[in-house]
Amino acid sequence: MNLTGSAISKSVARLESRLGTRLFQRTTRRLALTDAGIAFYSTCVGVLADLEEAELSLQVENIEPRGRIRVDLPGAFGRAQVLPIILQFMQDHPLLTPLITFSDGLIDPFQEGVDVVVRIGGADVWPERVAHRYLTSEWHTLCASPTYLARHGTPLTDQDLEHHQCIAYGWVDGNIAPWSFAGELPGAIKRQPVPARLVIGNGEGVLKAVLAGCGIAQLPSWLINQQLKDGTLVEVLPQLATEGMPINLAWVKSRQRLPKVSALLETLTASLRPADGILGGPGRT
Repeated sequence: MNLTGSAISKSVARLESRLGTRLFQRTTRRLALTDAGIAFYSTCVGVLADLEEAELSLQVENIEPRGRIRVDLPGAFGRAQVLPIILQFMQDHPLLTPLITFSDGLIDPFQEGVDVVVRIGGADVWPERVAHRYLTSEWHTLCASPTYLARHGTPLTDQDLEHHQCIAYGWVDGNIAPWSFAGELPGAIKRQPVPARLVIGNGEGVLKAVLAGCGIAQLPSWLINQQLKDGTLVEVLPQLATEGMPINLAWVKSRQRLPKVSALLETLTASLRPADGILGGPGRT
C-alpha cells in the first residue's frame, strides 16, 4: 500500500481511539490481536466480501474472473498437485491476482478471508457458512526402491514387514503413525504399529528416504505416482493398499457467485477428480 510503518501505527491508534477499545496487544517481542480485534477483523472481512460481491453483481457484463483471489492449500499435496493447476489457471485469466498460502490445519475461510480452501480431511467440521465439496480420496500405498528390494527381498505378507527396515511418519511429541492395511472383509481396514527403523515428520522427507533405499514406507499415491510410473519406486504388497483421507474443496457460501471463485472451483473440481489419474494409485480411479 506504499505506507510506512509509522503511518500504519498512527492509523491503528486513531481507529482504536474511535472504537474506544484496544485491537492489538503489544509487547516488545510481538504484536497480536485482542479478542475485540479478532471479532472486529472477522466482521470487516465479511463486510468487504459483501461489498465486493455487490460491486461485481452490478457489472453483469463482466464475467471474466478478475481481482485478488486468496487460496489456502495443504503443504505437500498443495505444492505437488494443486499449485500447478492454479498457476495454469492464472495464465488463462490474466486479470486475476492470486495469493496462495500453505497450511495443514483446519481454518475457517470466512474468518481468515480466504476464497478457496483445499483440505485433506475435515469435511465434517466446517461451520455452517462454509460450503464444501468432496473430490476423491487418497490411497495409502506401500513402496520401496528397487535397490532396497534387491538387497533385502520383497515382503509377501504384512508379517514379513517385521523383518524389514520400515520408514514411518511421526510427530514432534514422539508418536508414530500406524500403517493402514486392507482387511479380509470388503472395505475393512486394520491399523497396526510400524516396526520403524526411521521416523520422519514430513511426507516429502519420507519419500526422499525411500528413494535413497533406506526402507519401505506407506505413502499417499498422489505423492509417489510419478516414481511408480518411472520405476524409481516399486509398489509393495498392493493387496494391502487402502483408501485414505478424503480430498475436499471449501469456500464461503456467499462468495461462490463471484466469477473468480466459481471459475476456480470448477477448474479444481475438474482437475482433481480421479478421472485424470492424479489421486488414485496404479490401476485405481
